[in-house]
Formats: sequence, structure tokens, C-alpha cells
Amino acid sequence: MEIEKVLSDTNPFWQHAERQLWIAHRNGQPVGRIAAILDSVHERESGERCAFFGFFESIDDSAVSRALLDTATRWATERGAVRIRGPFNPNINEECGLLVEGFDLPNAVMMPHNPPFYGPRIEEAGFVKAKDLVAFDLTLADSPHARLIRLRDGLRRRSPGVELRSITRKTLKSDLPDLKTIYNSAWERNWSAVPMTSEEIDFLAERLEPLLVPGLVWMATVAGAPAGLLLAVPDLNEALGPLRGSLLTPALLGALPMLLGWRRPQRFRLIALGVLEQYRGRGLEGWMFAETLLAAEAMGFTGCEASWVLEDNLPVHQLAGLFSARITRRYRIYDRVLDPVATRPNS
Repeated sequence: MEIEKVLSDTNPFWQHAERQLWIAHRNGQPVGRIAAILDSVHERESGERCAFFGFFESIDDSAVSRALLDTATRWATERGAVRIRGPFNPNINEECGLLVEGFDLPNAVMMPHNPPFYGPRIEEAGFVKAKDLVAFDLTLADSPHARLIRLRDGLRRRSPGVELRSITRKTLKSDLPDLKTIYNSAWERNWSAVPMTSEEIDFLAERLEPLLVPGLVWMATVAGAPAGLLLAVPDLNEALGPLRGSLLTPALLGALPMLLGWRRPQRFRLIALGVLEQYRGRGLEGWMFAETLLAAEAMGFTGCEASWVLEDNLPVHQLAGLFSARITRRYRIYDRVLDPVATRPNS
């Protein structure tokens, strides 16, 4: 249902991007799928005509995966792209990356999961690592309550003029203009970052709104001006996992209390944590994170996944270490440089 919504024409992303979707069949049975994507906003921001592949699934067969990836590559080359990168579903602001470490752990909400053979199959098709994304795991008991209070209060004293405001379903509409400012500014220098249009943020907010829990989403302000954002949501995959992709199962009875909000999952996912460049170095990130952990502990959560984080984002890695978090999963973005002569049809 979520993939259908993202791929539908109601998604504002497709106002500035084009796509082509393929399904591979063998003996009348579907055995794989892939999408190829070109985004004019990414080209404008990066100065490079880079295509993307995503929504990749395949049986464990080199012929199938190679046919899918070569088809997407050919499509990109025919449209003048100089490289193809992925997986992005459909871009870096949505689900992205291929799981390469941590297969024994269940995936958090809105994070990808795939069999171990996907990586080798993609590499066989000529793709190489572009960047890794990591997921940190934190057990709330490892950040004791008293220590979190001392940390929060110390940061508060050292941050005059800073206030934190909890974002809820009721306040989301009025807070959204400030949140848009923060989102597009705080991550603008990140690797492969692409700003979201106002309509895209509205579309994402509409999908996230049912997951918002008071105490898990914060906006920091400095002298009343928007300065930072922390976005975390309960990990509803704890309820969805046992369903194994089907709503028509007796397991739904056990999942309903969590899906309807009557019972909370044990874990939550920290999706985004960012501060505008001019306000960095004041401890806003640590303050928002400490406030979130204290609120989560009070609500009965026991663990948190912070995902995803660029492998070379050292400030965030240091912040995670301060809260005794450890890397438990790794996701890979792949690149393939395109040869327009060698891959052009009929060349």
C-alpha cells in the first residue's frame, strides 16, 4: 500500500522526476522488478545528470538480476545520464540503501530489508560502493535516567535563548512551515542531498502524521526562530512483521492493539536529527536527543534505532557514542559510471 502511494501520480516528486518500471517474468511467473528514475531537481543541485534505480527485488539468479539492472542502466544511458546510483525508492528523502550487514535483525519502520545475495548480484552487474549508511542501536537502560537529566539540564543552561517545542498531530499543520525551513537547510550539504518541494513535504507529513507521538518529535528554536528538528516514530514493524505481508491472517488480532495505538511497541526509530548550520555547536542535537530518550523511557519504550546516518558523518557518530549507541546495521548505495557508446542500443 505504501509503495503504491509513493509510485502514484499523487506523489509530488513525480512533478519533477520521470520513471520507468519493469517486471521480469520467467515461464509466466514474476521473478523480479526494478525502477529507473531521473530527477531534474537532483540534476540542478548536483550539476550532474545522474539516474537512479530502485524498488529492486529479484530471485537468487544472476541472469534475472543482471537483466533488470542492465535494462535500467540502458534506459538511463539513452537519456544522457553519466551514472546510475541506487537503490533509492525513489530518492534519498525516502527509503534508500541496500542492507549489507545486520541480516539477523528485523528492519525498523520505513527502512529496507533484503536477502544477503542482493549485494553480490548488484556488484556482478558492474556497480561499486558509493557510500554506506549505518543504523545505530540504543538500549535506553544504557543511558540512565539521572545521567540524561544532568545532560539535558547542562545543555539547557549553556543554551540561552533556546527552546524546545513538542510537535504533535494537533500542532503539525501550524508548525509545518518552520519544519520545512529546517529540513531543507539542515541537510543541504549532506552527500547527495536534494531539497524537497513544499508539496513533497506536505505529502510526507500526511503519511507520517498517524505515527506522531508527543515527546518523540521536537523543534528547537533560537530567539523564536526555527533552528533544529528531531523526528522519531514508534517502530510499528513490531506489529507488521508477524503478519508476513498479509492482512488476512489470524496474526492480525495480535497486531491490532499496536496498530490502533492501544499498545506501544518496545522500540522507536529516530528518523531525522538536524540543526541549521548557524546554530550548530550549541548542544541542540544532544538536548533534543536527551529530551526524547527521557520522554520515551516514561512512555515505556526500551530501545531505539537511529537510522540512517552517513558512514562519515562524524559529529553524529560522536553524539551516538555519547549515548552508548552502537552500529548494528549497514546499508550501501551503489554507483555505476555509464559508457554512452558501449551501452547505446545498436552500437
